[in-house]
Amino acid sequence: MTSDPGHRKGSLWRTVKAVSWSFVGLRSRGDYEKDIEQLNPLHIVMIGFVGVLVFVGGLMLLATWVVSG
Repeated sequence: MTSDPGHRKGSLWRTVKAVSWSFVGLRSRGDYEKDIEQLNPLHIVMIGFVGVLVFVGGLMLLATWVVSG
């Protein structure tokens, strides 16, 4: 295991999957431990921030649609 986040190898798609499953709350311990070893923490934070923005934006659109309809 490397301690330098710059040398971790993890694809963008794997990071998106890990963050998405974490939003839902369905992560197995084994997958979590693999992600800790392979994914870059900075990428996880960035994808998480984008996910929050998309989620809040979706809720705002849904609320606007329900109120105006």
